[in-house]
Amino acid sequence: QVVESGGGLVQAGGSLRLSCVASGFTFEDYTVGWFRQAPGKELEGVSCIDGNDGDTYYGDSAKGRFTISIDNAKKKVTLRMNDLKPEDTAVYYCTTTPRPWRVATTLSPANFGSFGQGTQVTVSS
Repeated sequence: QVVESGGGLVQAGGSLRLSCVASGFTFEDYTVGWFRQAPGKELEGVSCIDGNDGDTYYGDSAKGRFTISIDNAKKKVTLRMNDLKPEDTAVYYCTTTPRPWRVATTLSPANFGSFGQGTQVTVSS
C-alpha cells in the first residue's frame, strides 16, 4: 500500500511537493509512478522513478517543471512541482509496477498497479 499526501490549493506559478510513502515494503524492486486525473479527463502519466537505481522519466506535461526523487531508505518518493499552471489541477495518484523500466516509461496506467485515494492539487489563476 502507498499513501499520497501534499496536495492543496496554490496560485499559478507556485510550487507544491507531493509525497508517496510505502507501507510495509520498500520501493527498491519497483518503479514508482505519479499519475493525475483532471475532471472529465483520462488518467495521465506524469513521471516515474526506478526504485532501485533512481532513473527518472517525465511525461511531456512535467518536463522542465517537475522533479521526482526517492529517499535513501527507498520508502518515500517525492514529486516536486514548480511553476504550476491551472491545467495542472487534478487528483494526483502514486502507484507502483514491478515491470521492466522500458514498460514503466510508457506511463500507461494499464502497466501499473491499483490507484488509491490520491491527493487533490488545485491551481488557481
